[in-house]
This record gives sequence, structure tokens and C-alpha cells, in this order.
Amino acid sequence: MSDQAKSTSFGQAASAYESGRPGYPAEAVAWLLERVREPGRGLRVADVGAGTGKLTRSVVELGADVVAVDPDADMLAILRENARGVPTFVGTAESLPLPDSALDAVVMGQAWHWVDVEPASREVARVLRSGGELGLIWNIRDDSVDWVKRLTAAMGGSNAEALLATTGPRAAEPFEGLEHREWRWDRQITLPQLRDLVGSRSDVITASPEKRAGIDAAVDGVVASVPGLADGGAVALPYVTHAFRTRRP
Repeated sequence: MSDQAKSTSFGQAASAYESGRPGYPAEAVAWLLERVREPGRGLRVADVGAGTGKLTRSVVELGADVVAVDPDADMLAILRENARGVPTFVGTAESLPLPDSALDAVVMGQAWHWVDVEPASREVARVLRSGGELGLIWNIRDDSVDWVKRLTAAMGGSNAEALLATTGPRAAEPFEGLEHREWRWDRQITLPQLRDLVGSRSDVITASPEKRAGIDAAVDGVVASVPGLADGGAVALPYVTHAFRTRRP
């Protein structure tokens, strides 16, 4: 299956995505936007590839006026339930249904690895004002912890994990380079949430029934080795959040 088909598969598991995926550390989101926040001036932000609104809600909490853009209407339906009052639009980073120079920032959570970098960079620059910010952020499970490493092996790696472990993301003209910071933190997760995390991944959503059964069995083996998780409790799932930012000239 093509990456494009995988990138638009999440609506089939929108509820699992909302339950299983973590939010973002407030300090990381604030860092993405700190250079365009000015006292006494409103902040206009688009969350592109917004999904169910995990990042959208964090940006709203900073007091910004936010619009959400995603290629999947099913994901946006969940977003509207959880971020009431946020305008939503079907669109992509390469084709944004937004006017020229309208925004102080465009942010994307768990999404830039799906884009075609050159046209997406040009299109994001079009909707940003001069000096506006492009902010990219990913939550990556911390595989330095043994059971988490085994969980990743059971689920299979993702495009985002491969990107962050190798070259890292890039932005094209007119943007010049990306500034990077990271945060380490833990999320308390229950077994139902862990199963939803597994079920929200594009490779799992699009897997054949036979492959999905194999993934589920491998995950069950990991779960059985984690004290407390299979008994109805919660465990700490460690993450590294990677944030990148660059300004439109």
C-alpha cells in the first residue's frame, strides 16, 4: 500500500487514535510558538494534519485562534467533539484552503513525514505572514526502556520513527533549516489505551487480517511481561517529544 493511502487511513480508526495517542507536553508546544507570540496581539495558528485535535487543543490552551486542517473528514469529526468552536477544513499541507499571509504559525503534529516537502513548504509559506513560524512536533516512544523496545518490535516501526532516528525532517525553500529541541516524559497508559495505540497505527489499520492477528499476538506477549498492565492497572510509557521550528523570511 502506498504512503499516501496509509496517510489517509486514520479515519478508519479515529476513536482508537483519540484514545491511544498521547497529547503533547505544554512546554514543547509553547516553544514552537514563542517567537510569534506578542503581548496584546492575537495569535493566528493553523494545525495541519490535525487528526482528532491532540495538538489543536494544546494550541488553544495557549490562547491562540486556531483552525484545523486534515485530509480525513472522519478525523475532523472527532476533533469537533473535543475542540468545540475550532473551525475545520479538509485539506493537506500541499493544498491549504486558507488565504495568503493569514497566519502567524502553522503547526503539524505527527504529520510532516507524510508530506511532499517541496510543495508543502511553498504552500505553508504562502499562508504565513512574513516572520511566521512553521512548527513540527512528534511524540516517539523511548525505546531505551526494554519493554518499550519490545513493544515497538511487536508493532513494527513507523515512518516517523525511522525519520527521527536517521536524517530528521527537513523543510524546503523559502525556509532555511530547522531548530530542534526535545523533551522526555512519561504517559500513564492502561491496557485498553495501549491496544488503541497499536490499533491507531497506519500499518496496523491497513494490515491484512492474518498480519493483524500476528501483531496482536506479539503485543500480547509483551503485555504479559509488564507487571500491572494486564491486571487492569496503568504503567508509565516513556516518550521523547521532538520539536522543530523555522521562520518564513
